[in-house]
Amino acid sequence: MTVIVIDSGFAADDWNGGFCMLDSLPANECAGVDLPSDAEPEDLRTRLDGLSLIRVDFPSFADGRGFSIAAELRRMGYKGRLRAKGHVISDQYAMARRVGFDEVEIDDALAARQPEAEWLFRANWTKHDYQARLRG
Repeated sequence: MTVIVIDSGFAADDWNGGFCMLDSLPANECAGVDLPSDAEPEDLRTRLDGLSLIRVDFPSFADGRGFSIAAELRRMGYKGRLRAKGHVISDQYAMARRVGFDEVEIDDALAARQPEAEWLFRANWTKHDYQARLRG
């Protein structure tokens, strides 16, 4: 099972559109796509308008390439849902939101090790960052 983390805490996954893999993406038939951590966002540029959800894989909490992918997708104009999936820990939630992710998908084991309260502690991500502290 999976848990979706949003600013208000843990939620059930409401996405039922399925996912296609980037390397087998049929023309205009997928509303959701899975991106591996080594994907090139540029490969989706011409298809962004047709995608409702992009899920970016985090194979390890130490692998930050997904943050760069999210930021690039947003700079390219992607307006749909953007989800981080895998080994994202609660300490990384604020960064995930700042670069453009709407939500984080974690497994039940991680949710048990890092309960909802730990994620909620970081949910006020717009106020608790280095730049905000400098501004006072």
